[in-house]
Amino acid sequence: MNGKILAVANQKGGVGKTTTALSLGAALARMGKKVMVMDLDPHACASVHQRYYPDSIEHSVYDLFTSPEENWMEVWQKIRYRQEAQIFDMVPASIRLSELEGDLRDRPGKGGILKLSLELVRNDYDYIILDCPPQLGLLQINALVACDLLIIPIQTDFLALHGLKLLFDSIRLLNKVLPEPIRYRALPTMYDKRAGACRRVLELLGKKMGDNMFKTIIGIDTRFRDASALGKVVFDVDPECRGAKGYELLANEIVALL
Repeated sequence: MNGKILAVANQKGGVGKTTTALSLGAALARMGKKVMVMDLDPHACASVHQRYYPDSIEHSVYDLFTSPEENWMEVWQKIRYRQEAQIFDMVPASIRLSELEGDLRDRPGKGGILKLSLELVRNDYDYIILDCPPQLGLLQINALVACDLLIIPIQTDFLALHGLKLLFDSIRLLNKVLPEPIRYRALPTMYDKRAGACRRVLELLGKKMGDNMFKTIIGIDTRFRDASALGKVVFDVDPECRGAKGYELLANEIVALL
């Protein structure tokens, strides 16, 4: 087994990034895949969503970035969690991730820490999903360098297109120094087919992204909010709802792609 690493990133917040990371993770796990979701966002939204509260957990992904390489295997054993009802492993975030830029200021190779450390555990999984912070910095760079596929959730809204430009600027910069260009696919989210603006943005995205856009479109569904309130994923609340079916389609696309 050689696990595929999927980074979920956009430099605009509120586009369905965390919902995508958790729902996709659950969809893949429901297909019988071994999955780990890592929360790389100092806001810890994915962690809190899954009821891992930063002030109550002893170990987090922060430990991985701040430990010497020879201790990484020991750290991995401490930072992977799975609650009784969960169907994938979770690596929670810490608010201290916001201090990493300063903590690692003088550390050589700091942009490749995640890629190197993931090599120790990627054979334990079919898919590793990285929920990234909504700004370019050390954490997002680590995720982009490590990933086999970058998934870019894009809310079907004109303002969301601005965040896309920022992310592509970052990708272009990284591609100048990486041995292989970053592979990516855009995922339209929060789509409301009744809204003319949504339909226009979707059409614009299709023209701009071409083959780099998933066929799957994630529609608006209140069941996502219901699931979040309960600390669950959408499949736990209503596996037959539009949102759940959307992420099942996305999971199938990704399995076929990778």
